[in-house]
Amino acid sequence: MKQNALSLARVRNILAAASRTRTLVIGDVMLDHFIWGHVARISPEAPVPVVDFDRESFIPGGAANVARNLTALQVPTDLFGVVGRDQAALQLKQLLTETGIGCTGLLPDATRATSVKARIVAHQQQVVRLDRETRGRLDHKMTRRLLAALEAQITTTAAVIIGDYGKGVVTQDLLDGARLLCRRHGVWLSLDPKPVHQLNLTGLSLITPNRKEAFELANLPDDTKDPNPLADKNLMLVVERLLKALKPVLLLVTLGELGMLLCREGQKPFHIPTQAQEVFDVSGAGDTVIASFTLAIAGGASPVEAAMISNHAAGIVVGKVGTAVTSPAELVKSFQRA
Repeated sequence: MKQNALSLARVRNILAAASRTRTLVIGDVMLDHFIWGHVARISPEAPVPVVDFDRESFIPGGAANVARNLTALQVPTDLFGVVGRDQAALQLKQLLTETGIGCTGLLPDATRATSVKARIVAHQQQVVRLDRETRGRLDHKMTRRLLAALEAQITTTAAVIIGDYGKGVVTQDLLDGARLLCRRHGVWLSLDPKPVHQLNLTGLSLITPNRKEAFELANLPDDTKDPNPLADKNLMLVVERLLKALKPVLLLVTLGELGMLLCREGQKPFHIPTQAQEVFDVSGAGDTVIASFTLAIAGGASPVEAAMISNHAAGIVVGKVGTAVTSPAELVKSFQRA
């Protein structure tokens, strides 16, 4: 299938079908805090810019941003994770409720702090980021509670997305439990991996590493880079190794300005060039990719169609400042321009 072979009618049909399904997201949830300002001088105290405050905004982040991407594309979504008993948790739940995301699966834990990432942005450029969070491994009791909450809703869903951001919620026990539930009920399971965890990722429906993560998962050095991904021998070796070792139904490697690579066992990888017109901010682009790909599959898209839709969605959000999402209308318009 060629890059331009996905018609506007087909895109609309897939999005409409996806809106009649339901997706569950489980993993590390966060609150993104953006402080917007402008710089006119350098501090006399140290060689750093002085940012004059203009405004601030709060947006669901991490796995919560995956859920936010789904609801922006009109897919009914419920979110599962762990938050602290703090003001950030209350603020996050309020934002989720306003967005239409079900958050009864967000479990409070007094021993953990809700993850907050504060970004100071001046003239559309990030100046600094400050993280406040707990990274400790989630205990067995809380993991069991999360899986029980997931199981209670699994029969009414088409797909589950696991959002692993290295904050301790996605453990091997959680992954094994979610994988078992999805297999038992015939539910699609997507994961954006964090290789530092060294989890057993075998047998998932979709894995979406970026290039760096793919090489780390394959335990290979990334010492060369070809502008044509299909001619990149090291990348092809990584793909072959991951397909053989992890046996996912689909492997989607995101390649930044080079687009993405859709890979399946026994088939030649399919390269999709990027659709980004301008890149202002890549924050959350991976969330958009896994959300839009998964909802497209739930809406009856083929793997290549799902990759095209997610590529267009990612191209839209990187053209916006901050952790952004896209709408069905924007997505259709993007295909009109292609």
